[in-house]
Amino acid sequence: MCRWLAYRGEETSFDSYVTEPVHSLINQSLRARESAGSTNGDGFGLGWYGIHPEPGLYRETRPAWSDENLRYLCRHLQSHMFFAHVRAATGTAVTRQNCHPFACGRWMFMHNGFIGSWSRLRRKVEAMIPDHLYPSRLGTTDSEAVFLAMMGEGLEHDPIGATQRVMRALSALVDEDGLRERMRFTSALANGHDLYAFRFAHNDTANTLYYRDDGPLVVASEPFDTEQHWSEVPANHVLISRPSRPVEIRPFMPPAAHLPQEPTVAQNVVERA
Repeated sequence: MCRWLAYRGEETSFDSYVTEPVHSLINQSLRARESAGSTNGDGFGLGWYGIHPEPGLYRETRPAWSDENLRYLCRHLQSHMFFAHVRAATGTAVTRQNCHPFACGRWMFMHNGFIGSWSRLRRKVEAMIPDHLYPSRLGTTDSEAVFLAMMGEGLEHDPIGATQRVMRALSALVDEDGLRERMRFTSALANGHDLYAFRFAHNDTANTLYYRDDGPLVVASEPFDTEQHWSEVPANHVLISRPSRPVEIRPFMPPAAHLPQEPTVAQNVVERA
């Protein structure tokens, strides 16, 4: 599975968090410690906020350990909020368009997880993307499709609610016909000011997610050092970081048996199909 980290704090260069730590993302791309697959060599990406409202992106298909540009970029790029991601593909092509992070307007998103039987469900999930957002669909991953579906559900004004609605829809889809496919969703979402990190799974165990809040906030798939105290984000919770407020950890989704029974996006899609 993929490995990633998100930073929010004072403006700083990326190298102290992405390339220099003893168990940096580059090392994790070769030997992840808390992942079902230890190698994450199917490309990498950086995303950051600067003088423009929309994020900057650099994405490459080469493994992070073999791209000399990554070290130079991390030494010279500076930002108050940035994402870094190393990818382990789960059935889709290794292309730049499929590397994380993804951006739409001022929002940026990256993901570690999968939707079971993606090839079977792809058309239904893509149908959840509104027509006016579909031109932003540049790749073929489930991650990008889910992000754009979240945008269509009102992410701009209600990030947590929009994400919950899409997760309910996906949970219904993977349970269709009694199949109970697995789904994992450990992700980060930002708009240049606010940062959200979700740890959720349906019919499965959620992928790991940690954070430390010792001045700057760092959220990561797994700790990259042993010198700082890291806390685990509980499964089925969301981390929320907003300006001038303490970091919050809130329950994100109740157990599947207690989900509300109102019509979901997925049910509406199925009815239209």
